[in-house]
Amino acid sequence: MALDPQAQAMLAACAGMPALDFAQLTAPAYRAMIATGAGLTPGDQIAAEEDLVVPTANGSLAARLYRPAAEGAELLPLTVFFHGGGFVACGLDTHANLCRCLAQRAQTVVLSVDYRLAPEARFPAAAQDACEAVRWAAANSGDLRVRPGPLAVAGDSAGGNLAAVAAQQSRDSGVNIAHQLLLYPVVDCATEHPSYESMGDGYLLTAEMMRWFKNQYFAEGADRAHPLASPLAAADLTGVASATLISAEYDPLRDEAEHYAARLAQAGVPTTHLRWPGQMHGFASLLGVLDAADRALTFAARSLRHALHIPAI
Repeated sequence: MALDPQAQAMLAACAGMPALDFAQLTAPAYRAMIATGAGLTPGDQIAAEEDLVVPTANGSLAARLYRPAAEGAELLPLTVFFHGGGFVACGLDTHANLCRCLAQRAQTVVLSVDYRLAPEARFPAAAQDACEAVRWAAANSGDLRVRPGPLAVAGDSAGGNLAAVAAQQSRDSGVNIAHQLLLYPVVDCATEHPSYESMGDGYLLTAEMMRWFKNQYFAEGADRAHPLASPLAAADLTGVASATLISAEYDPLRDEAEHYAARLAQAGVPTTHLRWPGQMHGFASLLGVLDAADRALTFAARSLRHALHIPAI
């Protein structure tokens, strides 16, 4: 279908901004440019937010716990969330609105993890952080005051990559992941799929920008096809956690995301895939700008609620 009118208006508003020179752009400059989140609504009201630290073998990671307003005294299940930003940018604040909505609408406690960013920490740093954070969360349900047992992982864009990696790596580790929620994820860092050409310019995220992100994340000579980098490259997806995958129609990452959904289904993994019509990469975060963001988060939260066996309120 045609690009959503609200997305068209947003792109028109961005059209007058200076073009990025990726030959000269630095990661700090890019982070400063996108850090404000101006114009976005803060998301749903929840009961509490708590900043904490996740210990890992490579140092402590900042994290934030989002606890929804809930009825009853029962402990709620946990969802571990990883933010997008091309492995280079964003953090707890930029994705707080998305986390609040998922927490409140799914009735799950959300732990958002601030993994190490590139180029200061290149691959496989972010993947290692994600896997360690999930293992730590699973082992510390008492301290987190969440329901012990199965948890979910979730993420958007690069964070979707990390959620998918954590789901794969947890398959045989004893960590019980009930579901993976992947919003327009990066799942193939080694190959450019056809949507890089057909949707690679003019829709906010561009193919050139994705190439810059990857060049920040990977050192020269790194294996971009390793499953820790490219979940789509995993030889066997049998037994990976059930999945909900939302792709965007006008997104250079669309084809690789949809290929991953198909491969999960072919491996017998219960998979729900929805290509969101008329939308571009990153749309679910744009609360207050795109009506589709609100609808997508309600759909995503419903999937989490079902997978985690959370009763309706």
